[in-house]
Amino acid sequence: MPEGEVVGLVGESGCGKTTAARALTGVVPANARIAGGRVTFGGRDLLAFGAKDWDGVRWRQIAFIPQSAMNSLDPVYRVGTQIREVLRHRGGLGRGESDRRVDELFSMVGIAPERQQDYPHQFSGGMRQRAAIALALALNPRLVIADEPVTALDVIVQRQVLDTFRDLQVRLGLSAILVTHDISVVAYACDRVVVMYAGKVVEAGPVRAVLEAPSHPYTMGLYNAFPDLGRASGTLVPIEGNPPDLRDPPKGCRFAPRCPFAVAKCREAQPPTVTVAPGHTAACWRLDEAPQLRQLAREEQTWLRSSTSAA
Repeated sequence: MPEGEVVGLVGESGCGKTTAARALTGVVPANARIAGGRVTFGGRDLLAFGAKDWDGVRWRQIAFIPQSAMNSLDPVYRVGTQIREVLRHRGGLGRGESDRRVDELFSMVGIAPERQQDYPHQFSGGMRQRAAIALALALNPRLVIADEPVTALDVIVQRQVLDTFRDLQVRLGLSAILVTHDISVVAYACDRVVVMYAGKVVEAGPVRAVLEAPSHPYTMGLYNAFPDLGRASGTLVPIEGNPPDLRDPPKGCRFAPRCPFAVAKCREAQPPTVTVAPGHTAACWRLDEAPQLRQLAREEQTWLRSSTSAA
């Protein structure tokens, strides 16, 4: 990803978004392993890192904001104390420097500095999320990965948090990965989008290009499933069914069992990733027919026929 951009990683629950995000930070469950590939950051392959290598990167250069702010904030410590501890023990700042930095961070994310004496439960959901952002930014990382940062918030607070995040990205020149299942969040806050399904990237490119002319049926389905005031019909069209069990994925395209446009070839082999426009890629056997498929994908009956045939 280019430096200074916000990339949205979007897909349903169970598609592997959080697993991919945690792999980027070297934090995976004890029973998990990274089977292959490369993750290049600053010219270095993160997957070749040992524990000591990660100590110099995690939080200092790459910071992670978990899905729930309460997962990163200790309920029995004051919020300011928690950030100050990171600054002193991981950043090496003295008492005076860390105090000034906490004041700066609170102001930066739109929280009154005097609130640093409060405990997490005394903050609203939106303020806790801002505090989690402040904690992630404490050591001036180059990349911030935020996992569903606004899922549990109402739409007004969602926008406030996203505006804060976007403002910080512009002011500080941050690179960011925003993990979400909500394509409207991607449309509002991101420069580029990566669409993930069942552990595979099925489409990627500039947000406007992908949303205005999606090339993969899964992206078309996601677009139908979120509210759009400009759409003639107010009906939300769901994609019936669930992602496959990744312990035994389908032989061909992993979306084929739920895809209304699947043909025999889709069930036999995985499609290659193809460039459909500058910076815009997709993996589908029917890319040449994408304009016609987009028209059909806007019709509710297309997806109802798909669920009936799948059943």
